[in-house]
Parts: sequence; C-alpha cells; structure tokens
Amino acid sequence: MSTESKSRILCLSAYHASSHQHWTQTLSQGLQDYTWAFLTLPPRHFRWRIRGNPLSWLDEPLLREPWDLIIATSMVDLATLRGLHPSLAQVPVLLYCHENQFFYPTRNPAKHHSNEPAMVTLYSALSADQVLFNSAFNRDTFIAGAEGLMGQLPDHLPAQLGERLRARSGVLPVPLEPAAFAATGQQPGDPDPGRWGDSGTDPIRVVWAARWEYDKGPERLLAVVRELEAMGVNYRLCVLGESFRQCPGAFHEIAEEIPHRLAQFGHVADRCEYYHWLRSAHLVLSTSLHEFQGLAVLEAMACGCLPVLPDRLVYPEQVADSYRYPSVDEAGFARDSTLEAKGAAALIVQLGNQCLAGKGLVPDVGPFSWGALAKRYKAQIEQTMARGRQPL
Repeated sequence: MSTESKSRILCLSAYHASSHQHWTQTLSQGLQDYTWAFLTLPPRHFRWRIRGNPLSWLDEPLLREPWDLIIATSMVDLATLRGLHPSLAQVPVLLYCHENQFFYPTRNPAKHHSNEPAMVTLYSALSADQVLFNSAFNRDTFIAGAEGLMGQLPDHLPAQLGERLRARSGVLPVPLEPAAFAATGQQPGDPDPGRWGDSGTDPIRVVWAARWEYDKGPERLLAVVRELEAMGVNYRLCVLGESFRQCPGAFHEIAEEIPHRLAQFGHVADRCEYYHWLRSAHLVLSTSLHEFQGLAVLEAMACGCLPVLPDRLVYPEQVADSYRYPSVDEAGFARDSTLEAKGAAALIVQLGNQCLAGKGLVPDVGPFSWGALAKRYKAQIEQTMARGRQPL
C-alpha cells in the first residue's frame, strides 16, 4: 500500500512512560497499513503534564495537519486541545486509558484532594468517539469514579453519565513484548538456577517486579518476607523494579533483614537479563495496591512463573482463585500486618512446592500476545474512523 493511500494516524501521549512507549511502538510496528506520527511529553511533573499539555503543544505544527484518526492516552486533555485547534474538532478520536485518576491509593489524601486530574480524563472521555481500557477493572473503576464525582457536585449535572460513558467504552489490553514468550511451555524455574545462589538446597525462587513506590505495597512485601522467615521456608527472593529518590523504608528493612535470601535486589535495565531472572524463577509475587493491567506480572507468567497475587484490583479477571491470596484493606493491614502476609506465604509454599515437584501449571497469557490482539486493535481503529464523530 502506498504512503499516499494509507490512513494517517496521530498518536498523542502526554506522559510518555516506558509502558506507553512500548504500547505506541507495538501499534506502529505491528499495524503498518497506516502512516503514524507521534507527539509525546516526558513522564515527569505529573500535575503540570495532565493540565498543561495543551499549552505545551499550542504551537505544534503536527496539530495543524490533516488526520484520519487521533489516538490519545488518558493524560491528554482532549477537550481543551480540540478547542485550541479547531481543525481537530472533526477528526475522530480513540482514547486509550492505561490508568484512571479516580482510583489511586494515597497515604496523604489532603495532599491530593483535587479532583482536577480526574476531571481532565472525564472531559477527554466525553470528547472521544471511542474509549478503550486495558482491563475491565480499569473501565469499571473509571465509570464508578465518574458517577461518584457527580454525587459530590451541587447541581446542573448530566443525566445517565455512567451509562453514556459505558456505551462508548471497550476493553483491549496492552500487548506483552514478544520476547516474554520466548520460552513458553517450560517448567517454572527451569533455566540457570545457579544465579540464585542455590548451592544445591533447592529453594523456592520468588520474583517481585514493580516500581519501588508506595502503591506497589512494599510494606506488604516486607510483611510477607517476615512471615516466610517465621515459617522457616527455604526460599530466595529477586526484587526487581526501578527505585527513585524517595524510596519507601520497607526496602531498606528487607535488605537489612534477609540479605542471605536476596538473589537480586534492584533495577535490571537490560531486558534480556530481566527476562532471564523471570525465566529462572518459580513464582511471581505481587503485593500491589494499584494495578490496572499488571504488565510485569503478565510478563513473568509468559516467562513461566506461577502467580501469587492478592485477591483485588485487576487480578480476579486474569487468574483463577487458586493463584490468589485473601486481600486485606488498608485499615485491616494497619491493625495487623500479618493477616494478608499469612495467606500470601501459605500460597507461596503451596505453589512453590508444586514447582519443585515439576507439577506447576502456569495460567495461559497467550490472549495478551500481539498475535492475539492485533486484529482487535485494527478493528477498533477501522471502526472508529468509519463511524466518524459521535454525539453523546
């Protein structure tokens, strides 16, 4: 197909984090029937990005060109952007939500009391012609959050807002990197156990892979570690993920309390090395308080890890209850940090022993591969362009 006959798609990403970069690259490389252009902003200064992206792009020449479709991430202020660039008003828009601003755990609500980030995303969803979420959990918490916000506002509110949002919403996950599937079908923990310092003791090898921030539950990870120690479990732990200037104290406590258990403790930038750690583990553990799709956990499962996940967030729609441990809310965890940890530790022992016996059964994450999702992405793009602008 010649370049002249290809539909032109402009992709807008106002907070271009690594997962968003992976997503846009996958689309443009996997769907070459279209001509792609990208407008992005660095992933820093969150509140300025979500409110200020129309100003940052005010003089952007790309926004004055003709387009057949705009694909925007949920941090883009579509309503303002279309007002500032009238030529965009008639271009159909597909809004993709990797996350939503209505559902986010915080230890200091007074510091994050503003509804403005959530309102930006709400206006963008109403401005778009099609809204896609990476999970049903993301979609449902967004719509519930919008309905809850309407209940806090004084008057002159739109009727049936939740139903109108749901009517233009769908679920389409972010595809996993093909490299994650390179060793699909192996027994969990097969390759290179020596990197874990096993010394012939055959421990349960557990990987935890997430940002080193509060919303990923580091205090809960610490509680699980302490429970495993109290039980006398033979295990090794690989803690992956990026750390930042303000690192939760739980990580320092883990490093001090169980140095003999730690096979790896810190970020692994090289993707081949990262996948090597995943493929040599038996289990992937999550303690997260905030997860709309959980790409790191899905990648670990694609690499052969059995999941040990809390019974909350997106996880119930991804894996059977036999891979989930009972979830405890923040108030319950503050009262007794061992409640959730006991369930997680027991499941680690149960599934870990299955792996050691060669009987571990990894859930199928094939539906999250690009091969399984490519046609669905193309269908959504074609349908959104064909329908054109849609009234609310």
